[in-house]
Amino acid sequence: MKAPDSVLAADLSGILCAPLPWEALHGRHILVTGASGFIGGHVVEALASLNRSQLKANLHVYALARDLEKLRQRMPWLDIPREVTPLIQDVTQPCGLAAHLDFIIHAASPASPKDYLQRPVDTIRANTDGTRALLELARDKQARFLFLSSGAVYGDNPWQTDAIAEGDFGREDPLAPRACYGESKRLAETLCQAYHVQYGVDARIARISHCYGPGMRLDDGRAISDLLADVLNNRDIQLDSDGSASRPFCYVSDTVLGLFHILLRGEAGHAYNVGETQETSILELAEKLIASAGKAGQLIVRPQARSGPAPAVRNSGHFNIDKIRALGWAPLTPLDVGLSRLLQANT
Repeated sequence: MKAPDSVLAADLSGILCAPLPWEALHGRHILVTGASGFIGGHVVEALASLNRSQLKANLHVYALARDLEKLRQRMPWLDIPREVTPLIQDVTQPCGLAAHLDFIIHAASPASPKDYLQRPVDTIRANTDGTRALLELARDKQARFLFLSSGAVYGDNPWQTDAIAEGDFGREDPLAPRACYGESKRLAETLCQAYHVQYGVDARIARISHCYGPGMRLDDGRAISDLLADVLNNRDIQLDSDGSASRPFCYVSDTVLGLFHILLRGEAGHAYNVGETQETSILELAEKLIASAGKAGQLIVRPQARSGPAPAVRNSGHFNIDKIRALGWAPLTPLDVGLSRLLQANT
């Protein structure tokens, strides 16, 4: 039996050491979509690790992905299909799984700007057609449903709200290039609520913001990915601005632990913010990455425009996490520690 790398092993151990009612998952059948992706893959790995670490867990984990080889590459330490049952299909198609299901975690959606700007229709369909198909499955199986949404649903924060709570919605131009992502996430949330109200489906929503960590793609078009690629390749960092824009970066194991808090302690018909409350400027992030890599004095940061998609329309602000904090969750990993783990996992 293979073991995860040291960084992932420590992250998974940290998740499973949390005082949650993990026994509620024992013997359950759990479907995770987007299993070969960044966050969905971490959820699958956490569930598989729970199976290994608790002999009585006996979880049945189903990993839905479009490509079996990519699924295996995403989690090479797992024995597929012995530890995780693969379901290879597009998320927009009805799932023909005959087995009973207790939980569905829907993480399948293009999430990087590079992907959803190139595939806007696929993005909309994953978040609408895919969500509806899975809600029908949850209705049929009487399964609890957790939808992974995004802070993109809040729009552009025109009131400069510092801490954005679950009801603080701004504006969204439906014809903007990035609207395919934010607007389809909004509709998917409405579908979750509609299925809860009309059919009694236990649907819950996690709104995720600026998640980073081992397993993220270096070419996904997000600022932290671009900066990491530059540092790993010993390139001076070129920013597309003066670097003053700030983001609340939340480490992936903290994010995944937040998802389990919602799944196991949250309420049906509710949305919860999952994110960091401390913001870091892009310039400071670049400098921290260089320092964490031990390349201070070797690499410099240049405020020079780079080619690529326009930055997301967003004013300052981070999540208000009072609602999920009441469930017992808060981010635990300081940015310096998270960046160190990220670099260690990529070297």
